[in-house]
Amino acid sequence: MFLNIILLILGFVILIKGADIFVDGASSVAANFKVSKMLIGLTIVSFGTSAPEFAVSIKSLLSGSGDIVLGNVIGSNILNILLILGCCGLVHTLNVKNNTVKKELPITMLISTLFAVLLSDSIFDNGITNSFTRGDGIALLLFFMIFIYYLITIARKKVDKEDESEVLPMTKALFFTIIGLVGIILGSNFVVDSATFLAESMGVSQRIISLTIIAFGTSLPELVTSVTATKKGEYDIAIGNVVGSNIFNIGVVIGLPVALLGGIGIISFSYIDLLVMIAAAVLLFMFSFNDYKITKKEGILFLIVFITYYSYVLMS
Repeated sequence: MFLNIILLILGFVILIKGADIFVDGASSVAANFKVSKMLIGLTIVSFGTSAPEFAVSIKSLLSGSGDIVLGNVIGSNILNILLILGCCGLVHTLNVKNNTVKKELPITMLISTLFAVLLSDSIFDNGITNSFTRGDGIALLLFFMIFIYYLITIARKKVDKEDESEVLPMTKALFFTIIGLVGIILGSNFVVDSATFLAESMGVSQRIISLTIIAFGTSLPELVTSVTATKKGEYDIAIGNVVGSNIFNIGVVIGLPVALLGGIGIISFSYIDLLVMIAAAVLLFMFSFNDYKITKKEGILFLIVFITYYSYVLMS
């Protein structure tokens, strides 16, 4: 067991460092092509920091650990809003743009609700068990494609001037991107294998392990990125990172692997998990819609909800 704990920690270190290198490389690739800062923040940065979740989902599906896939996505989305934006709100009040409140946050609520509905088969038909089919994955993937089209259209309207001194040369940027992806894939193998073994040896369900250890570990890149962005006054990147990551988690982290590799048969999860995931998205929208800001008090409220939910998860 001790060896598996070491491998789990090592896996997280490789995942986080791999994601960090990947984001640096991918961002520089985008900058070399003169892509706008808006598009980099909402796609390259947010999707790059979600790469650990994607790698873990692929590995989990291939190893038949469906509950880890679901718990990883649900837990990461809850952590992204309640913990990460909660911490960011404590660092500084976040200004939220009008376009984010009226378009991107509603999209986050919609895809979160769609994901929950697709998982809740038994609510609509008592004669069947909850499952997540290939068709469900394709539906989420199509929704994500609509989001990408939306991002491309708004990115065309504004192109920011990049600081060339901070952009890696194209060759080095591509090298960083590839090395980062290798680290992400390698780290995900350590994380999934070790976490699965620990869950089975301690009698703890894969749902609990994925909602806590794995979700927190794979969300660390988002946490570091958003808090750092907040300290630098880059509030759009901090919020865009979380919003983009949550949409990417549902649309691609679970949608793409299931669409390609097949569905998840009988699944076990608590409806409380899904309700908290949707509630977090709704709270973010309400706070932002109120005065186009996320204040320190609202950040504290995020953290209180986070602590309350995870107290319930651990006690259960």
